[in-house]
Amino acid sequence: MPQQDPENRINNFFEVPYGLEEEIAFTEASRCIECAKAPCIGGCPVEVDIPGFIKLILEKDYAGAARKIKATNSLPAICGRVCPQEEQCEVVCVLGKKFKPVAIGYLERFVADYERENDLVQLPEKGPGTGFKVAIVGSGPAGLTVAGDLIKHGHDVTIFEALHKTGGVLVYGIPEFRLPKKIVQSECDYLARLGVDFQTSTVIGKSDTIDELFQMGFDAIFIGTGAGLPNFMGIPGENLIGIYSSNEYLTRSNLMRAFDFPSYDTPIIRGKNVAVLGGGNTAMDSVRTALRLGADNAYIIYRRSETEMPARIEEIHHAMEEGVQFHLLTNPVKFIGNDDGKVIAMECIKMELGEPDSSGRRRPVPIEGSNFVMNVDLVVVAIGNSSNPLIPQTTPGLDTNRWGNIVVNPETMQTSREGVYAGGDIVTGGATVILAAGAGKKAAKAMHQYLLSRKNSIAAGF
Repeated sequence: MPQQDPENRINNFFEVPYGLEEEIAFTEASRCIECAKAPCIGGCPVEVDIPGFIKLILEKDYAGAARKIKATNSLPAICGRVCPQEEQCEVVCVLGKKFKPVAIGYLERFVADYERENDLVQLPEKGPGTGFKVAIVGSGPAGLTVAGDLIKHGHDVTIFEALHKTGGVLVYGIPEFRLPKKIVQSECDYLARLGVDFQTSTVIGKSDTIDELFQMGFDAIFIGTGAGLPNFMGIPGENLIGIYSSNEYLTRSNLMRAFDFPSYDTPIIRGKNVAVLGGGNTAMDSVRTALRLGADNAYIIYRRSETEMPARIEEIHHAMEEGVQFHLLTNPVKFIGNDDGKVIAMECIKMELGEPDSSGRRRPVPIEGSNFVMNVDLVVVAIGNSSNPLIPQTTPGLDTNRWGNIVVNPETMQTSREGVYAGGDIVTGGATVILAAGAGKKAAKAMHQYLLSRKNSIAAGF
């Protein structure tokens, strides 16, 4: 896919890939061999009819291809940008056995962008009104997916979002250069046109509890509040000025638009020697943001090797292109501050890989006596997040596991409370957009059946 030159893009927050031109998209679509079993569909968590939408590309019905995707995925422009297709639909593509798989993600983005940019978005038919009211807590990918499915069944759907913008992690966690905010807003606007009611700046668990939502007349509730509780390392000096969680750092830059100074005068520390701890997509987003905010040196500090890094290959590649310096098999042990309480250095130790741990990755083991000091003036801790604890703490009878994740039936996403469902990172811990959307689809199907059973019970006089 054509993209911005690395030397230019580190000085701006514009999207890195430009998207496919029509001719290239058509050529790529023609590579699909329309195999009978279509394993790509099974590789997609929301079961998009991939051969079906690709066939419509070959017919040059690009808007129709987008609508084909939207039959099962309400967020094609988003998933086409941030979904790890290389680990899901593309990895099982039959062509991939001898050649490169069909670039399904690029094609998904192409048709979604074509539909939007040419003002060809059409609203699907909705079922007759059921009279049932559904509350969705959180407007991230899981919540948006549930809303998109249930509104089409004729239920009244209200999304409650704690922040002042809709989109959840899509707007506060993913930088503009990877997922422009206008794309997320357009997907939310589409749901609003379908009839979804968005209530922002509403913190469920504080302003109203789950039980109070039922008292307000909601018949079923979906919890999609995400994994918004940052994890830290618990090492000396972690409270020094200049040490951010990735949540705060990215929220200040993305949602609060610190990147768009002086139009938005959001305070953010702009370090010159920035260390980001971690090896996932959030770490890559943070370190690439630091470069664009003026860092002379941007480091990834990761305790395993590149092979074990959980970030998408594309994101690691982009970071390397942009000049990010990777310190692998390295782990911080202490932060060092000056008399003003600001971080000025970080003591690290070198690691080596031992036997695999529970994640299947080889366990990093410290090398005794290998300590060294790095000069840093900003550190971003991106080693994962825990589930948002607010709703579990204020909802009696809602079961959670030892990590604080809400426990659900994996087939229906129903919680231990009747009429309450949950999905996304609040259930799994930090994961991907498309897995959250997949959980949302399961939940929406089960919630619809639950509401229909209530309707039958009411009709029977129970």
